[in-house]
Amino acid sequence: MTNKGFVYLIGAGPGDPELITAKAQNAMENADCIIYDYLANQILIEKYDCEKIYVGKKGSDHTLTQEKIGGLIIEKALEGKIVARLKGGDPFIFGRGGEEAEELVDAGIPFSIIPGISSFYSAPAYAGIPLTHRDYANSIEVITGHRKADTKDGVNFPEYNPDKTYTFLMGMKNLSYIAESLINHKNFPEDTPVALISWGTRPNQRVATGLLKNIASIAKEEGITPPTIIVVGKVVALRSKLRWFDNQPLFGKKIVVTRTRSQASKLLKKLTGLGADVIELPTIAIEPIIDSGKLNNAINKINEFSWIIFTSQNAVNLFFSHIYSNRKDVRILGNIKVAVIGPATGDELLKYGIKPDLVPKEYVAESLIAELKKQDIKNRKIIIPCAKGARDTLENSLKDSGAEVERINIYKSVKPDNISDDVIEQLEHADIVTFTSSSTARNFFSLFPSVTAKIASIGPKTTETIIEFGTKPEIIAKEYTIEGLINAIVEYNW
Repeated sequence: MTNKGFVYLIGAGPGDPELITAKAQNAMENADCIIYDYLANQILIEKYDCEKIYVGKKGSDHTLTQEKIGGLIIEKALEGKIVARLKGGDPFIFGRGGEEAEELVDAGIPFSIIPGISSFYSAPAYAGIPLTHRDYANSIEVITGHRKADTKDGVNFPEYNPDKTYTFLMGMKNLSYIAESLINHKNFPEDTPVALISWGTRPNQRVATGLLKNIASIAKEEGITPPTIIVVGKVVALRSKLRWFDNQPLFGKKIVVTRTRSQASKLLKKLTGLGADVIELPTIAIEPIIDSGKLNNAINKINEFSWIIFTSQNAVNLFFSHIYSNRKDVRILGNIKVAVIGPATGDELLKYGIKPDLVPKEYVAESLIAELKKQDIKNRKIIIPCAKGARDTLENSLKDSGAEVERINIYKSVKPDNISDDVIEQLEHADIVTFTSSSTARNFFSLFPSVTAKIASIGPKTTETIIEFGTKPEIIAKEYTIEGLINAIVEYNW
């Protein structure tokens, strides 16, 4: 019997990548093929290694016709694949998901519907416009802004009700016609408030407001283009009071994050939470280079060491990964003190149930050295698992103080294999490029010697490296942490 595969018809949500359901993510994790639309945020699919096919339709620019899209979904399912059909918003709200589901039924292919957050209410919410409010509107009507090509009657406009909110999807091309029809044929007052929300819930969201009588001219003046939600009704007046998303301190700022993908999460989420449009451009990749013999020898005599020093989160994770792979656990450090160079590395240690004994006041090697010298380290053995090519300041200073230091290189930072043309193009329009280490700066400027964006540095050593490349950072963190870097960006005088 032929395996007909399985199809998930998935709502990708309105654009904010966090507005997707856990069930949708689980389906994509299990998919052999993801077929996605123009309005489905590509960030949602970047981490998956399966086959990915773009079938976007943008106005009259169609990658594939709807008929061919349906055929493609069926073709992939008949190959026995699990297909994730990712559609912007909700597949059953003006998303033609019903038509695709009918085709699957006719082809005898099993499927599941995973609803998504629709743009018709989420985009207004991000614009500070509640579709219902006891003082303004007690019901909602959702209307498509255009009909099927073979439909002669045009848009089926609603009758006016002052206590209702009207939301039009896919109506920007017909905006003048919609506004005129509502005024001239459906008794809408010409001073009815209207909001246009373009790319709702995304960092490039734009909102224009006006009245039915002038909204078309305002849209032209403001350059509002699809995809845009049109909201008509008294609730639009609440935007001036409830506006929140595009009022955030970094809203619309294009900020480049150069950390490794595995480390970028915290910085990315915090910047995004402040409204920034984050561009991921990892300029380093972590490559383990563990000398098992040397590291195993050190681990086997770990009780001889008084201190172990971790200078990065990568060192922490690779060190414990190695001891776990050798059937040991954190108990081997029971009699050894642990020092870290900063709180982020300390937080990484806590994941393994270890609280560092020493975190310097300033998160640089020099401060750690000063603190360790207070600990009577003369003739003490110290182990430092770290990156190849890292500064030897820590090692040499501790040796000069009489300590016996064993440095073991357990990883190296390398340049990424390739950077997509799309990311390079985004870099050209970036407002800020962030650097959280000398390695990220060194690799970045070797790839891009000159940029127009402002430069943000996490601390003095990173700043020194940036200056070596002939650039002076406009933004430097006062506290050498991710939080300190973010605060410096927010406080910068734009």
